[in-house]
Amino acid sequence: MENTGPETLKGHFLMAMPGLNDPNFFQTVTCICEHTEEGAVGMVVNRVHDTLKTKDLFEELNIAYLPGSEILPVYLGGPVHLGEIFILHGPPFDWQGCMNVTPVLAMSNTIDILQAIALGRGPEAFLIAIGCAGWGADQLETEIRENVWLTGRIYEDIIFSTAVESRWEQAIRKIGIDPTWLSDTAGHA
Repeated sequence: MENTGPETLKGHFLMAMPGLNDPNFFQTVTCICEHTEEGAVGMVVNRVHDTLKTKDLFEELNIAYLPGSEILPVYLGGPVHLGEIFILHGPPFDWQGCMNVTPVLAMSNTIDILQAIALGRGPEAFLIAIGCAGWGADQLETEIRENVWLTGRIYEDIIFSTAVESRWEQAIRKIGIDPTWLSDTAGHA
């Protein structure tokens, strides 16, 4: 059953607190795409793969592409399902595997959207990633109680328009916090 109450984090950012030293999530911004009683799934939006480009994906999957579409960056969406491709995107939302995140943002992972992107017919705004982030039942809630993450609503401009190296800082600033004030040690009242 889908968690639709105010406690759902679907459609929110998770911003790693400075003390989170896991290399998969240090200073990351993660878009939560689904959050139910069974757990949560998201995509890290500020980690670009060092060497992988869309050309590598298109050639591996035998997808025809137009010049220019082969040099797009590929992101590291998280340490789960590293053999799968996930696309966070704006409209349109009529792709085969499209899952709405907010009214203006969706996640897809089917070949039709990747083929459309390769031919310049995909969504105007998109981010292609290898892998995703995942949490089991109550795992994310526990991490939030332990001060591992800050949360705030998703801002599409952070995902699609802000420079990758500034996304963490800008996402934190959007929730009214100066990142320089954050401590890397958790306190409990």
